[in-house]
Amino acid sequence: MIAPLIKKIVFLTLLLTTINYSFGQSILLSKTAKISVLTCGTGNESYSLFGHTAIRVADTLQHIDVVYNYGAFDFGTPNFVLKFIKGDLQYFIVANSYADFIYSYNYEKRAVYEQELEISDVTKQQLFDNLNKALQSEERYYTYKFIDKNCTSMVVDIINKTVNATVISKKTDTETTYRSILYPYFDNHFYEKLGTSIIFGKKVEAFGTKIFLPFELHKALKMARFENHPLVKKETTLLAFEPETPHSWWNNAYTYLCILAFILAIRKKSVDFIYLATLSVLGLFFIGTGFYSLHKELEYNYNILLFNPALMGVLYFQYTKNKKWLNHLLHFNLLCLAVYLMILINKAHLLLVLPMLLTTAVILVQLRRRRRVSSE
Repeated sequence: MIAPLIKKIVFLTLLLTTINYSFGQSILLSKTAKISVLTCGTGNESYSLFGHTAIRVADTLQHIDVVYNYGAFDFGTPNFVLKFIKGDLQYFIVANSYADFIYSYNYEKRAVYEQELEISDVTKQQLFDNLNKALQSEERYYTYKFIDKNCTSMVVDIINKTVNATVISKKTDTETTYRSILYPYFDNHFYEKLGTSIIFGKKVEAFGTKIFLPFELHKALKMARFENHPLVKKETTLLAFEPETPHSWWNNAYTYLCILAFILAIRKKSVDFIYLATLSVLGLFFIGTGFYSLHKELEYNYNILLFNPALMGVLYFQYTKNKKWLNHLLHFNLLCLAVYLMILINKAHLLLVLPMLLTTAVILVQLRRRRRVSSE
């Protein structure tokens, strides 16, 4: 347990707190300069599940080899967690030496792919100047958004801005939802997949027309053309590692199904109470974050039909033995589950939450039967 934690701390320290390179005056790049997009492989930690994107500027004659990274943030930000949840946490661009950057990914055993851009010397200089301008001005900061503004989308924006054209755009998977696009990244990370499935709302059901993930950009660059030629001049694998499949005795579907099976098999009021109370509290949390957070992904979360705050009313009226209102709320919650199932029919996370839906339905039906038996 301690070794992976130390490894994570060392990696984050290397990646986010290395010396920030900046150029006070505009440096003229030589004709040997190259600018490339770096795509970093996925990892098994939560912060690395989707990979990473950065821009490299290398000029041997000017002794420049710098990586511009839009994925930096300050752990020391007051109310860091609340700001992240609310959606107004400020991310910013940093410039690190290529040696430090590549060392951190080699240490983490994550692949790095380089796509050198085929652009004119003038355009290279403009892109270099734009990156340094962003680094030294208020443009350095941006408000992070999971889909709309992140390390990948910022790289797309600054390249398109520099060439004054939308040369990088998404041409594949445009009829696939954001939720479906995200799903493969959670392979072997069951509870992360479950958590994002239930906390994300309506926005991720939209078609994924925006480039927001590193490997989406990597694919788009292969197809991009600029001034009647491919935008990418050359592709190179800088680091190659076989993906490591994580092994966890608990982070899998088996523990999830076993817990739900235990809840149904034990048939104890106290266990049912804890289960339904947990669902209702999570529902209140989803509603609260939907109103509080500026993350559009958390708005209009129809998953509250399963994580229904009205379940708290069921527990209350069961405790107070108010049979009339208990009956009303039991029927209401069962109706909500039926509506939820209809919504889920064509959704990517149907099979993921179906066991929980069925467990909840069985418990509510059992409560209804107990009420009938007791009344007779």
